[in-house]
Amino acid sequence: MESKWGKIWGLIGLLLLNFVNNVSSLSLTITKVECVYEIVRSEGDIVSGNFVVVDHHIFWSSDHPGLDFSITSPGGDILHNLKGTSGDKFSFKAPRSGLYQFCFHNPLSTPETIAFYIHIGHIPNEHNLAKNEHLDPINVKIAELREALEAVTTEQKYLKSRDAVHRSTNESTKTRVIGYTVGEYMLLTIASVLQVIYIRRLFSKSVGYNRI
Repeated sequence: MESKWGKIWGLIGLLLLNFVNNVSSLSLTITKVECVYEIVRSEGDIVSGNFVVVDHHIFWSSDHPGLDFSITSPGGDILHNLKGTSGDKFSFKAPRSGLYQFCFHNPLSTPETIAFYIHIGHIPNEHNLAKNEHLDPINVKIAELREALEAVTTEQKYLKSRDAVHRSTNESTKTRVIGYTVGEYMLLTIASVLQVIYIRRLFSKSVGYNRI
């Protein structure tokens, strides 16, 4: 019995270690073209992730072309392609094992910084399950729970990044609105003072003419 539970806990430890090793979180500066390469070890593995351009809401104008993003399989096929984006999430089942390419293209000369997160998940099938029949369902369930947890974590990371962008946008907008309001009050005050000075001068000239 102790030997059985020892194998189970050992299996859990290996799966958690595999979970950590298959997660990448990067900060990239894109000047022209920048690519990230990840190895997928098994056909059918789930590759998921997201990316967000940092501070694009501050520095990008309304006509900014955005960044292009593509995912290429080991065979050279384009699996995912986005044009003119400031961020998005992706998920696909790997058609084959091998080296996958994740590329960002910046059409402008201004460098852009992105937060990039990627995870490669693997759920065992009947060909690579443990030989011990008592461990087979445990292996699968742990892997499924791990991937479900990772899916939630990935979604939380993406939503957190987008929330930070929206919060920063709101703060920036509020600051601009306050600045515009203060500027308007200052202009109105200056205009009122100038009007008073102008009217006083008119009255002074009128009084002078009457005396003559």
